[in-house]
Amino acid sequence: MSEQPVIPFNRPTLTGKELEYIADSVRRGKISGDGYYTRWCQDFIEERFGAGKCLLTTSGTAALEMAGLLAGIEPGDEIIMPSFTFVSTANAFIRAGARPVFADIRPDTLNLDEEKIEDKITEKTKAVVPVHYAGTGCEMERICEIAAARKLLVIEDAAQALNSRYGDRFLGTIGEFGAFSFHETKNVISGEGGAILINREAFYERAEIVWEKGTNRRNFFRGLVDKYTWVDVGSSYLPSEILAAFLKAQLENLESLQAARLRVWETYRAAFAELEKAGRLRRLGSSPRSPGNQHIFALLLPSPVQRDELLQGLKKRGILAVFHYLPLHDSPYGQRLGYRRGDFPVSEEMAGRLLRLPLFAGLTEAETARVVAAVKECLN
Repeated sequence: MSEQPVIPFNRPTLTGKELEYIADSVRRGKISGDGYYTRWCQDFIEERFGAGKCLLTTSGTAALEMAGLLAGIEPGDEIIMPSFTFVSTANAFIRAGARPVFADIRPDTLNLDEEKIEDKITEKTKAVVPVHYAGTGCEMERICEIAAARKLLVIEDAAQALNSRYGDRFLGTIGEFGAFSFHETKNVISGEGGAILINREAFYERAEIVWEKGTNRRNFFRGLVDKYTWVDVGSSYLPSEILAAFLKAQLENLESLQAARLRVWETYRAAFAELEKAGRLRRLGSSPRSPGNQHIFALLLPSPVQRDELLQGLKKRGILAVFHYLPLHDSPYGQRLGYRRGDFPVSEEMAGRLLRLPLFAGLTEAETARVVAAVKECLN
């Protein structure tokens, strides 16, 4: 076993003002949601990324659930999405009674294969949910073209894609809805937390109602109604001011956090180029139109056995690398839905070969060098 300190897969990075802003939120006398800090974060996201409307949520999962409500997802509807994704992508719509219709992924980016969508569309299809894996955008031009032709909604699962573009637009702002996550493993964090982006004006007013537990509370505070009451379905989606205060400190330092991740990512990228040329591994690719936001640095080993051997070798050296999603179609619940192993071979193959290296803004140059050396030692 290594005698050196363990290098974790992730370590939450503080920017310096998180605790100061949390204390200020308490002093302001309002720590429930929709106060100064909530509004600051929402305004920042709208202006920085060109979103129509942003509402903070308690998680990325909650943002997807809100999108399902706003999209009018009902029992019997079908939602097309990749099997290679986190369970929240499916659960958000299953809760509304819809059925997830899985499609396979591209082997280069591990994103939803846009050419596998049309064959999945039926008269029951209501929406397509592209998941921007590792912060690299799906082929949104083609996906939106297919959706428009068949009158489907596009709900972007951009949980990993904050500050990442597709062409000249930010991910999360292209479909009717986008969902961000601020979980502690993401590029910008609040421990738990998320945001929904509403990109079509027709959904703005109802989004506020759903967000406020199905009430017209916001219109009451604007003086548009003399009392607020229950007018629609909804839930308690907004986070506390304490989480929003933490998030403000992170968003103010978005560029420096991104630059720190880029330094680590580029070091890894350069370090493993020769091993890729030698056929010992493959570095996860990006898209020419979406270079990504350095959320993940992943290696694809030639086989699951070699992936697992590298994981164990790194662990013995005090480095906690990890694999990632087990395809949803091959899970116990996926099998209850009628799916079976072998249905989506690219998803299964990539999941078995993928290994993610430690990557976070606070990873030091010495730690990064140690990870690189350990990978090379294990493979050689």
